[in-house]
Amino acid sequence: MAKSGGLGDNLYINGFNASGDIMTLGNIGGGPAVLPFTGIDKSAMERKGGTLDGRLEAVTFFNSDPVLGGTHEKLAALPTSDVIMAYCRGTTLGDAAACLVAKQANYDPTRGDDGSLTFAVQALANGYGIEWGRQLTSGVRTDTAASNGTGIDTTASASFGAQAYLQVLGFTGTDATVKIQDSADNTTFADVAGLGFTQITAGPTTQRIAISNTATVRRYVRAITVTTGGFSSLAFSVVINKNESAGVTF
Repeated sequence: MAKSGGLGDNLYINGFNASGDIMTLGNIGGGPAVLPFTGIDKSAMERKGGTLDGRLEAVTFFNSDPVLGGTHEKLAALPTSDVIMAYCRGTTLGDAAACLVAKQANYDPTRGDDGSLTFAVQALANGYGIEWGRQLTSGVRTDTAASNGTGIDTTASASFGAQAYLQVLGFTGTDATVKIQDSADNTTFADVAGLGFTQITAGPTTQRIAISNTATVRRYVRAITVTTGGFSSLAFSVVINKNESAGVTF
């Protein structure tokens, strides 16, 4: 595995590609809360893991487009409903990505004496922890008809279930459905039961899906698109988190 920097990263927020307006990302993290379990007979702290959490912080530039909607219009709305974020560490098929179902907590501006204007954004997990997975699309993939994606190698079959995230950035057509398939040999693929996203009839839209933490997902996985009424353009991103151990429960 080669070392790499953070060049060429992307950030998608609720079906919007905010990448060009992001100055920095910070605190992309989470994990279990730390609970103290130190007995009075101990001379050092004892701790156990509690509930999972997640967070993502960003500093954005000011970009306003009242007609089409820029980053400012998207983030200044401070929605009370959940937002789904996907941070892509690179945009090559199989690259790592961190996904988060969250509440956007703020949109705070800072105007520097040099004339700069930036905004601080914090997203806090809601109902799920932050989930690191792998991209089944090369950043944003655009299909103009039903298509089979290329499989990625997850090194082995596992029977601990999976979670998946979909970001639809744009759609033109009647309908499309994105599915995840698996294979033992990277040749013969079949749908993974439960890893088919809701049919798309408009965009932007986002979704998180999950299957049982005892379900088997074979070694190779890919994202495909199917349709019943046809479409001419579907711009989307898919990330899968294939669990590597038992006990993932949300």
